[in-house]
Amino acid sequence: MSGFDKDWLALREPADRAARHDGLVADLARHLAGMGNARILDIGCGTGSTWRSLKDRMPGEVGWTLLDHDPGLLEEAERRIGQDSEVAFRRHDLNDIDGLPLEGVDVVTASALFDLCSERFCEAVADRLASARIGLYAALNYDGIMDWSLPHPLDERMVDLFNRHQRTDKGFGPALGPDATSCLARQFAARGYDVRIGNSPWRMDASSTALQVELLNGLRRPLLEMSELWEKEVDDWLEYRLAAIGQPGSSCRVGHTDLLALPV
Repeated sequence: MSGFDKDWLALREPADRAARHDGLVADLARHLAGMGNARILDIGCGTGSTWRSLKDRMPGEVGWTLLDHDPGLLEEAERRIGQDSEVAFRRHDLNDIDGLPLEGVDVVTASALFDLCSERFCEAVADRLASARIGLYAALNYDGIMDWSLPHPLDERMVDLFNRHQRTDKGFGPALGPDATSCLARQFAARGYDVRIGNSPWRMDASSTALQVELLNGLRRPLLEMSELWEKEVDDWLEYRLAAIGQPGSSCRVGHTDLLALPV
């Protein structure tokens, strides 16, 4: 699967970094510190935001392989990261779970990925990692929560429609959307892993205006595709939400959860 815009990924990266659950990042670092020459495989790496967020918090000897199917995103990741001897890049279609390059890998990481994936996909990942006793750090999975400090009567309806759209096929089968973290937790717990979950919400105010505008503009198409509201209703709601961004006390929360599953 490809099609993610590098400008959108760049815009959301600071919010993602601020949102990550610090306790789970620290737990991951402690897990890797005891291994020596540990290696991380970051799947669906995009432009390398997971590496940029975690590299200074992991033990110094950790090596990385960044994997994505989109050659443009991989090229941008290489350009931004430069000639770091501890980072390798690999193009791979994530629909081929069996072909993931897991030799020598201690932990697989992914950010904002599994909410786009199906239960079958998550089960296949769990089977593959469990067979080699490899850990998983899956961050920033959308959890279905989106709310605003300045309410509108249609907020709940719009979020419900968006959440239903999130469960449509995004390239990896019928997507789990808000149910992704709970599905991963079940799958890995059933395979004897220690599973920990932490909240990682975006909290946006006037300092995040550009991100909020892009987020809202990106909602229009999914809401219309659900075909339950008139176009004018959607556009009027978006107009209200966009105008509210700059008002005093205006804020927006978009919920995410992080998961760390480690073999025991």
